[in-house]
Amino acid sequence: MRAVRLSILAFAFSLIAFGAHAEDVAIETARGTVTLESNPETLAVLDIAALDTLTALGVEVGGIPDNVFVDYLRDSLGETNVVGSLFEPDFEAINALQPDLIIAGGRSSTRVEELSALAPTIDMTIWGDGLIEQGRKRLKAYGELFGKQPRAADLDAKLLQAVEHLRQTTEAAGTALIVLTNGPKISVYGPSSRFGWIHTELGIRAAASNISASTHGEAVSFEFLRKVDPDWLIVIDRAAAIGAESELAAQTLDNKLVQETKAWKTHQIIYLNAANVYISAGGYQSLMGTLSELQTSFSADR
Repeated sequence: MRAVRLSILAFAFSLIAFGAHAEDVAIETARGTVTLESNPETLAVLDIAALDTLTALGVEVGGIPDNVFVDYLRDSLGETNVVGSLFEPDFEAINALQPDLIIAGGRSSTRVEELSALAPTIDMTIWGDGLIEQGRKRLKAYGELFGKQPRAADLDAKLLQAVEHLRQTTEAAGTALIVLTNGPKISVYGPSSRFGWIHTELGIRAAASNISASTHGEAVSFEFLRKVDPDWLIVIDRAAAIGAESELAAQTLDNKLVQETKAWKTHQIIYLNAANVYISAGGYQSLMGTLSELQTSFSADR
């Protein structure tokens, strides 16, 4: 009789567990609200920012791009199955993985419809101005999808605290110009651009307000940097971000025209971890790393 009761209890618990797994949950994506089965077990993730936040939440991932470019993710993901590159999904590898959910975003967002033929697919792109707010929304969505709400809320609180601390620090810091180097070439970004969130969400005043908001920034000369004459230069090295063998940002900017700017003369040049800003931008760990870099630089005694 006792064995029968235990058997009934075990069966009841299995039903509860199955019901919890099969429960539907509505989450916000880059394309609106989507309803999914909660706690998908096998994930194919093609977006680095998504990988970043999922890893921060402790969610296990079954398939990833062949090169995630970001050191802290590369070390933690180990020998995870490869299901394509950052630019192109491997449909055969994804099909072999038999994922319960595919997470696309950024460069892979254009393949969502094709990927949906293999498994439920969501677009979790994070892009441009408002990036921190988008990152927070993705963090909340993943928390809801994987039953990690307390962990997501704790991480979100720490992010907001870091943002507020930095805003207080930069309030009287002067102006800044965001410069992306690509070997010997340079382009600049202002508010409303791909990196505009550095100005609009962190309160760092822009040194120039009429910069084109195109995806690739506005190509400029070194004379432009001297003319704008910012108090700070915030530098992103694209070649370093993608592991290309090219002239480093510090070499590119080491010339007479840049040396005449206030930023150079006062040693107020911030070389951000380029992969964090260029590849995994909007991911939780990426954001916290960038905020820490900026906080350290703007807080330094000069």
